[in-house]
Amino acid sequence: MAYEIKVPSLGESIVEATVARWLKRAGEMVAAGEPVVELETDKVNLEVAADHAGVVTAILKEEGATVGIGDVLGTIEVGAAPRPEAVAVAPAVAAPAEPEMRGAEAPGGNGAAVLATPTAQRVAAEYAVDLRGVAGTGPGGRITKEDVLRSVQAPVATTPPPAAAPAAAVAPPPAPVAPPAAAVAPPPAPAGAARPMAPLPASGRYEERQRLSRRRLTIARRLVEAQQTAAMLTTFNEVDMSAVMELRKRHKDAFKERYGVSLGLMSFFTRAVVGALKAFPMVNAEMQGDEVVVKYYYDIGVAVGVEEGLVVPVVRDADRKSFAQLEQEIADLARRAREGALSLTELQGGTFTITNGGVYGSLLSTPILNTPQVGILGMHKIEERPVVIDGQIVIRPMMYLALSYDHRLIDGSTAVRFLVRVKELIEDPEALLLEG
Repeated sequence: MAYEIKVPSLGESIVEATVARWLKRAGEMVAAGEPVVELETDKVNLEVAADHAGVVTAILKEEGATVGIGDVLGTIEVGAAPRPEAVAVAPAVAAPAEPEMRGAEAPGGNGAAVLATPTAQRVAAEYAVDLRGVAGTGPGGRITKEDVLRSVQAPVATTPPPAAAPAAAVAPPPAPVAPPAAAVAPPPAPAGAARPMAPLPASGRYEERQRLSRRRLTIARRLVEAQQTAAMLTTFNEVDMSAVMELRKRHKDAFKERYGVSLGLMSFFTRAVVGALKAFPMVNAEMQGDEVVVKYYYDIGVAVGVEEGLVVPVVRDADRKSFAQLEQEIADLARRAREGALSLTELQGGTFTITNGGVYGSLLSTPILNTPQVGILGMHKIEERPVVIDGQIVIRPMMYLALSYDHRLIDGSTAVRFLVRVKELIEDPEALLLEG
């Protein structure tokens, strides 16, 4: 009996996805509950598992295809035997030096697991790079796309030569299907197929054409949409971080020993934002047609940089959480965001967003609204600067703050006073205890 592999429900507001890669080939056995294909949405990647054990008999949607909820991706035949040709794949895939990759881990030599992002795995397969010879610079030593590309540009330093062909590290064999002219730039290959790495020109001048991920395309669309649909304006201020830094210095060791996380800046700014939102509730609202929906709960989005852009996991009911709970939750969300392990519900429904460009060294920037929210706070690099206090020039650790807001709903005076309230609470961190 044949069963269809269908696109499942993808979550609120998500109606389509892209077939990122097939984890099983036609003719391969699959167990019930085993992942068969990975789908890429604008928020997260998810794996579609087989409902029944059997053999994958057909792949109806190739990698890179756009699919909707309920579309048939392929079929599984229960009780069928695997086809011998299922393992007769390209030598670059079947060779022992090129491990088959599953999920976020690719098995290395002696059964060891090689941690790599899905994008890194696809690039490695494309250039026939053995991930066991690539040093990972991502979280927890995970191999990123950039790590693989660096190994492509310097194969002698990062990739050990195959045992069967020692000369391959100096002069890789040409691709069996590519003409000699393709040595100038990597030739195109079918999605998901591996190919030998083409030699790079001595000058190092080459180009690469890549398909934008669905997440990157959605980020681009939403950023343009935010600028076209909202009357976006930004107001700036600066905050003296002396009190917060002194408090952190006094309590950081005891805090980490007791709660298992560091006392960072995000808990202070989250509490300060909640206090300002309570004072100016219109900043915690959204426009729906001719109406405004004012929200009296505080689900704060925290922007996290990942390989393909920014994701914004949401801290629910931030006003009800202690400093320790905020730090623990933010650290957990950030870690899982970088590992691609967030669920859709953790990325939906925020009422206000905080983004910290200071971790990348940004001194000042203009954040773009995370629509349909009407406000976003931008944090920046802490820098010692001379300031005048009580007629005296002193050196203080200062940070520029930026509040972008939708001028259709929020007046300039409201935005300025909101940002001043955040500044007041940060400069008097003990007052944050009254905002819980």
